[in-house]
Amino acid sequence: MRHTLALVMLAATIAGAGCVTTRIDPDMHVVEQNENPLLGPWPGPFGGVPPFDQASVALLKPALEAAMAAQLAETDAIAADPAPPDFDNTVAALERSGRAFNRVATIYGIYSGSLSTPEVQAVEREMAPKLAAFRDQIVQNEALFHRIEVVYQRREALPLSGEQQRLLWNRYTNLVLAGAGLDAAGKREVASINQRLAALFTTFSQNILAEEDHRMLVIDDERDLAGLPDTFIASAAATATERKLDGKWVVANTRSSVEPFLTYSSRRELREQVWRTFVNRGDEGDAHDNNAVITEILALRARRARLLGFATHAHWRLQKTMARTPERTLELMEAVWSPAVARVREEVADMQAIADAEGAGIAIEAWDYRYYAEKVRKAKYDLDENEVKPYLQLDRLREAMFWTAKQLYGLEFTSVEPGAVPVYHPDVRVWQVSDRTGQHVGLYYLDPFARVGKRSGAWMNAYRAQERFEKAITPIVSNNSNFVEGAPGEPILIGWHDARTLFHEFGHALHGLLSNVSYPSLAGTSVVRDYVELPSQLTEHWLATREVLDRFAIHYRTGEPMPEALAARLRETETFNQGFSTIEYLSAALLDMKLHLAGDTPIDPDSFERQTLAEIGMPREIVMRHRTPQFSHIFSSDSYSAGYYSYLWADKLVADTWEAFLEAGGPWDQAVALRLRDEVLSVGNTVDPDAGYRSFRGRDADVGPLLRMRGFPVPARDATTTPGG
Repeated sequence: MRHTLALVMLAATIAGAGCVTTRIDPDMHVVEQNENPLLGPWPGPFGGVPPFDQASVALLKPALEAAMAAQLAETDAIAADPAPPDFDNTVAALERSGRAFNRVATIYGIYSGSLSTPEVQAVEREMAPKLAAFRDQIVQNEALFHRIEVVYQRREALPLSGEQQRLLWNRYTNLVLAGAGLDAAGKREVASINQRLAALFTTFSQNILAEEDHRMLVIDDERDLAGLPDTFIASAAATATERKLDGKWVVANTRSSVEPFLTYSSRRELREQVWRTFVNRGDEGDAHDNNAVITEILALRARRARLLGFATHAHWRLQKTMARTPERTLELMEAVWSPAVARVREEVADMQAIADAEGAGIAIEAWDYRYYAEKVRKAKYDLDENEVKPYLQLDRLREAMFWTAKQLYGLEFTSVEPGAVPVYHPDVRVWQVSDRTGQHVGLYYLDPFARVGKRSGAWMNAYRAQERFEKAITPIVSNNSNFVEGAPGEPILIGWHDARTLFHEFGHALHGLLSNVSYPSLAGTSVVRDYVELPSQLTEHWLATREVLDRFAIHYRTGEPMPEALAARLRETETFNQGFSTIEYLSAALLDMKLHLAGDTPIDPDSFERQTLAEIGMPREIVMRHRTPQFSHIFSSDSYSAGYYSYLWADKLVADTWEAFLEAGGPWDQAVALRLRDEVLSVGNTVDPDAGYRSFRGRDADVGPLLRMRGFPVPARDATTTPGG
């Protein structure tokens, strides 16, 4: 989720589980407010809010440069302190710093991810290498590192709390992993690599955004809408109007448009066209082709890992994770791969049987999978996704999330009057969050709709971290999605997968809101990559509970709640198509790990992808959820590189946690919810995640619940607890 002393972690998109979590580490010193309003303390209620009404593209670069200059000066002051180094004048001093930079970086990150005009992209291209150089100047400050090292070596003799010990360990370990202990030549080379990588990450992201903004299917013949639901047709018409194509229909080159089209369109040739356009993003051999970018990124990462003393980039990245080593991630992924492939064979056979019965005269291909899977769902469970969708209104699902948070954790969400808090786009709404006593907890922003210049996918941002360091500061978090707006006045209806994604991202938001720590760099989602998805993936499971569906799954026309018979059939399908969803994700996770275990081997992305998929036995009817040229998780930053496995690792924890609820009083058991809040959600990175999970569960996680939850057989050897969480 974060690089050491990272300032802005952008574009760590998780589709599939649907997530992006952005954190900004508070490592920069406060600067005085000047004429640039982005530098000063945030004005307004709730302890200050982002001044979006004063922000502009023109202010971004000067604000970043001013904040960087001030930060470097103040970091030098900490490093040059004549007093002997101790926790307060070194470690805590760094924690006090960086307030202005955090504020500027928050606004900059929002413009980069949600308001990415050509002008913003020009700023990104210029600032990316400068920000990387800035990070390295802090990491490579020898006097600063020496002071932290002195305190770290004396840590056992110091009267520090557990949280202070964790903060000290985190600071020291991050600096070592970033190369603070290298000689001068090594530091120069690492800095050069980091600057080049920053530029390449920006190029990669902007290439994908261009592919999504400018490639699309334009339909001008109504017959080509065959099979599509009315709600999708209305959204496609609205998208066309937005793009000045009145009277036509547009299927945008984004997942939120492509997946429903592939599910419902009966025009097979158009399904193939849409599918190919989507899976070939960044791989068209044109100005936006990402293959050369990826080759250089991988080579630079391998070189940096060697300089830092690690065999590969994967070994370096996994030092501060629950998995610890690449071998343990591969062990888990391979344990799930075989039963998932076996399930895919069953799913394909079911789909082929329907296609044959219809006389289609085809063999199931990747662009057919969703279409025929939906037919199988209807045949096996008498359940059509279109039968469910009218009950899934976006506004009511948002209220369902809020209700779930209230039942489990006592949180109350109250809408803030429009205009009371500035927002960066009219789509954005804001809620005040309070606890059972009425005490203010934080603010929640929601930006739900797709638009040109907004990156695809869904993610959570932390605008401000919670802390109790020198005074109480409450968190500000946001959720961001890409739902397609319908016709004016019509409710927005979404599919079941999108509804789960909505709950998933809300789980990240809850992680930020429920934080209760002293130091901001340890707050909320500032945990290791393979632990951060536990709260988000777990929160998805409350969507399917009877209590949520009965209250919030209301038909948009009749106002009637979802019939229990339909809800029961929906719950019965929870393991339906798990072969597809598991292989789609897991193939990408395996490829990510193998790319970053290749070391010095020169990589041609397309060839490596084909060879790796052949070696692992990838079913030909499925394509990876993220093909290499568009794999933003691992090539738009270092964020999820050699870390995409983390969704599966977290899902092992999730399945084990869900069984803890079921073994107690059920999904709403208050004792388990309280323990989850106190041992997982509120503690941030103040405790080792293995220890934290054991405190919650009483033992390490078992892989058996994961296999059971996906409907896969549990081998006898996996029926016992596996060490290491």
